[in-house]
Amino acid sequence: MAVPKRRKSKSKVRTKRAHHAIGKPNLVPCPNCNVYRLPHRICPTCGFYKTGIVLEPKVKKPKEEN
Repeated sequence: MAVPKRRKSKSKVRTKRAHHAIGKPNLVPCPNCNVYRLPHRICPTCGFYKTGIVLEPKVKKPKEEN
């Protein structure tokens, strides 16, 4: 197995890792309700995808406190 001949300095390592940052997600507006969502996925608020409503949107029920 290959082993480095010399130790890499902090600046060399950090320069290499400068491109490892996570980019921001590409959001697109839903054509049905105009809420931003990830592309090629069902809208979480209205359940719309491409041609029509695929899933009924989940409605959160308020918790009853005793």
